[in-house]
Amino acid sequence: MSDAPIQPIRIGIIGGSGLGVALGSEQGDTRKLNTPFGSPSSPVVLTQWEGVDIAILQRHGIGHTLNPSAVPYRANIYALKSLGVTHILASGATGSLRDEIEPGHVVIADQVIDKTYKRANTFYEKAAVHVELAQPFCPVMRKWLLDTRKTAETDKRLTALDMVKVHGKGTYVCMEGPGFSTEAESHMHRAWGGDLIGMTCMPEAKLAREAEIAYALIALPTDYDCWKPHSPGIDGQALIAEIIGNLKRATENCVTLMKAALTDVSALQETRSPAHDALKLAIWSDKSKLNAAEVEHLKVLWGRHFD
Repeated sequence: MSDAPIQPIRIGIIGGSGLGVALGSEQGDTRKLNTPFGSPSSPVVLTQWEGVDIAILQRHGIGHTLNPSAVPYRANIYALKSLGVTHILASGATGSLRDEIEPGHVVIADQVIDKTYKRANTFYEKAAVHVELAQPFCPVMRKWLLDTRKTAETDKRLTALDMVKVHGKGTYVCMEGPGFSTEAESHMHRAWGGDLIGMTCMPEAKLAREAEIAYALIALPTDYDCWKPHSPGIDGQALIAEIIGNLKRATENCVTLMKAALTDVSALQETRSPAHDALKLAIWSDKSKLNAAEVEHLKVLWGRHFD
């Protein structure tokens, strides 16, 4: 199996709360797909941003009809893989667990704590496949995004990005939901070292690794989680309005960062992500003993390892 750079590339963009709605108006070649794991959350729109081929998928479905536990994560990742996606840029609304991560900022997450328990979290239910996940988000993509942010400080073409506050790392605690944390849980997540609390990056990131797709997450803090009391006197309606405003601002910042990064994808073309060979040593089963129908069933995902 080749260790050559990845060319051509196609970037999947998974829009969560906020970004999913913003991407709903994008025009292109719309594909309604079916997979061995059912239909994905939404049709996939094939188009281009900054001259780069992209595939847009709305994680929560059109109209945000799917709660985090109901998202068909396996179908989503399988569908993107079947369309030739090599890299995924995902977004997701989160709560902040740290004072310095303010609502409206964006965070390039580097670690995750998985608290989900209801969701199918592997493609390979009839084989022993163990992918490496010490670094759950692609280091090549993370560097690419962060280098884009640094370039904005001197490149006048990226002036809009220079106004965006980007945090270069953050630990995302992924809870099951759809209810939010108790105050005790929120303090516990902080004690664990969590910086963000959300409901959607797992098993999405793990499944992308199993599909040998590089995956990076841009987290969008909309408010402080309940460890930090809200301003006294603010009523529920005003609070919701504030959160929606923060989400809109964070979403705009996220799109600005994505489009700025897409002006130069040479780093992704020239540097192979570890994820692109994630199955090389991960299939522990004796391949000759696996059911031939199952191997064919998942050919899109692992077929090259059976050649």
